[in-house]
Amino acid sequence: MSRAPKLPRIDAEERVLAQVAWAYHVEGLTQEQVADKLQVTRLRVNKALAEARRNGLVRISLNTSFSACPELEEQLCAAFALSEAFVAPSPERAADLQTIVGAALGQVLSRKLSDKAIRTFGLTWGNTLNIATRFVASFNRDDLEVVSVMGGLTRGSDFNSFEITTRLADLLGAQHSYFPAPLYAGSRRSRDIIMKLDVFDEVLDKIRKIDGMAVACSDISARSLLVRDGLPPDVKPGDLIEAGAVGDVLGTIIGADGEPIDHPINERIVGIGLDDMRRIPNTILAAGGAYKVPVIRAALRQQLARILVTDEATARALLYPKT
Repeated sequence: MSRAPKLPRIDAEERVLAQVAWAYHVEGLTQEQVADKLQVTRLRVNKALAEARRNGLVRISLNTSFSACPELEEQLCAAFALSEAFVAPSPERAADLQTIVGAALGQVLSRKLSDKAIRTFGLTWGNTLNIATRFVASFNRDDLEVVSVMGGLTRGSDFNSFEITTRLADLLGAQHSYFPAPLYAGSRRSRDIIMKLDVFDEVLDKIRKIDGMAVACSDISARSLLVRDGLPPDVKPGDLIEAGAVGDVLGTIIGADGEPIDHPINERIVGIGLDDMRRIPNTILAAGGAYKVPVIRAALRQQLARILVTDEATARALLYPKT
C-alpha cells in the first residue's frame, strides 16, 4: 500500500525520488536516460535510487503516495468530478504507453483491493488490465470475489476477461466468477431472450451490486481489441463512426457526449448498461493515448468512473483540448 505523506503538502524531495524510481524501475530506462529525461545529473539519479531503496520507497513496486503529476491530478478531479486521479509520467517511447498505464493501474488496484470493505470487484478485458495484473502486489484476500463484468471475446486471447479475472484472483487467493456470454447477441430479440434467462439474470444482479471495478475503453480503429475481435461480423467500424461513435465503454458504443449512439449494436449488448455502471462505487477507468482522448473525455463527462488512471500527455490533452 502507498505510504501516507507525513505532512499535508507535497514533499518535493520524495516526489523527485518517485519520478526517478518510476522511470528506472517501471519504464526500464538506464540511469543516463533517466538523467536526460528529468534534466538532472547521473550522479543525482544514482543517489536518488539508493535513497529510494534505503528509505523503503521502492520495494517490488513504488511505495509512495506521490505520483509524478500531482497538479494534473488535482485539475482532473476538479474538471470531471473525480474522487481520485493517478497520472503516470508519459514514457519515452509511445510503444510503452500501455505498460506505463497498466503499471499505474496495478498500483491503484493494490491499494484498493487491500481494503476489506471491497468484497466483490469487477474487471473488463483489454491489454491495459492484462498488464496491470503483473504489477498488483501479492497478498491474501480469500474473502474477495473477482467478477468478470463483460461478455467474452469471440476469439481466445490473454486479454479476455476470463483470463484476466482468473489471473488476478489467483494472485490474491480470491474467488472468481465469470459472465459466460458473448458481448453481443445476434439480434435485439435474441439479446432479450438471453437476458431473461435465470442464470444471466442472477449474474447481472451480482455485477450491479459489486463494490468496485476496473474498466478500459477503446476507440473505433484497428488498434481497438473490440474492433479486431469483438464486433459482430455484420457491424462495420465505418458505420459506427458515421453514426458519431468515438469508442466504447463496456461494449456500449458512445459518441463525443458520452451517450450511446443511435445504432442497432447497442441493442444487442449482453450485459449491464451505462446507467448501471454509473451507480457502481470505486469504478476505475484506466486508459491513455492521444487516440483515446475523445472516448475518455466522453466517459468522464457522463461520470462513468470515479477514478482515472492515465499518463501525463493524455491528462494534458483532456484538460487542454486543442481548439
